[in-house]
Amino acid sequence: MLILKPNCECCDKDLPPASTEARICSFECTFCADCVSERFDNICPNCGGNFVPRPVRPAGRLANNPASTQRFIKAHAACAHPVA
Repeated sequence: MLILKPNCECCDKDLPPASTEARICSFECTFCADCVSERFDNICPNCGGNFVPRPVRPAGRLANNPASTQRFIKAHAACAHPVA
């Protein structure tokens, strides 16, 4: 089952379950559309996969399988910010 991460792993932008800005790769790495196009050239810095828009779950399925609340931040060479 797809894990809906609540933020971009690069810039920490909020990506709620219905966000059209969320992008995932084949290993479910999650980034915002801005980071994908401007920093990563549509290639995942974690696994090298291509990005696609993250699917949006219908409200009923989301109620039964809620999105994660754990935020993900990773250090990537293409990210311009330090990660604690």
